[in-house]
Amino acid sequence: MRRTLSMGVIALAAIAAAAIRPAAADNITVKGSDTMVILGQRWAEEYMKSHPDVAIQVTGGGSGTGIAALLNGTTKLANSSRPIKPEEIEAAKKNGLDVVEFKTAMDALAVVVNAANPIEKLTIKQVGMIYTGYINNWKAVGGPDKKILRYTRESNSGTYVFFKEHVLNNRDYAADAQTMPGTSAVAEAVAKDPAGIGFGGVAYFATNPKLKIVKIAKDEKSEAITPLAGSGKLNFEVVWSRTYPISRYLYVYSAGQPQGAVKEYLDWILGPEGQAIVDKIEYVPMPAQRAGN
Repeated sequence: MRRTLSMGVIALAAIAAAAIRPAAADNITVKGSDTMVILGQRWAEEYMKSHPDVAIQVTGGGSGTGIAALLNGTTKLANSSRPIKPEEIEAAKKNGLDVVEFKTAMDALAVVVNAANPIEKLTIKQVGMIYTGYINNWKAVGGPDKKILRYTRESNSGTYVFFKEHVLNNRDYAADAQTMPGTSAVAEAVAKDPAGIGFGGVAYFATNPKLKIVKIAKDEKSEAITPLAGSGKLNFEVVWSRTYPISRYLYVYSAGQPQGAVKEYLDWILGPEGQAIVDKIEYVPMPAQRAGN
């Protein structure tokens, strides 16, 4: 009986809340990059506070999934942690769509190991050789005599694609690389695995004491760079300048020039309020909209 009364009270509260909040005049669906889900949801939450006539729904599924949904008309906006592919542009044209790209933030892709691992730095080549299966023991890169356990993202992930193109030089991932459903799952796996290695947006790793973000060097002659500043925050300068070698843009795509509520929302994202949120959740705001400028 107590359970029935409780559910009834909840239902009445929901009805009352719906009556108080005006019905949304505009619905905006956003789908795509799992890397951008937290950022996208925070943008939506803050925007709806000051725009109660707009309802924004944000879901993940991967960059490729988001772009596919944009092309088949099941989402208004697609989040992507990689640029749209030429074949996706062609598919859009066949559907009579002219996809428009918006660079909305920047991100540093971190390579991460367990905090117990003594490794402090790696070159891009070493990371590529680890993930393609040419280096299989931490001893080969100055670490302990332990088999390396590789964690990666699923193939429809923009992070997976970006890493393959820019770190693996388009070579295949090692067959034993363990596919994880999101960057948070990569973080959790490496945090529990002293021999593990993973990669993903810095925001997912920066505050986890069980993880270590490895410094990355472009080559053997270059200085190894961390994407973090001394305070543990992201170092915007090394990302903007691309001094940190695994940096990228985070994109939002629309099918044609955005109009009405969608345009207003994108303008807000690219403005001071939207970019301040980028900063708050450990991503890098666009250079022209640096928080505080």
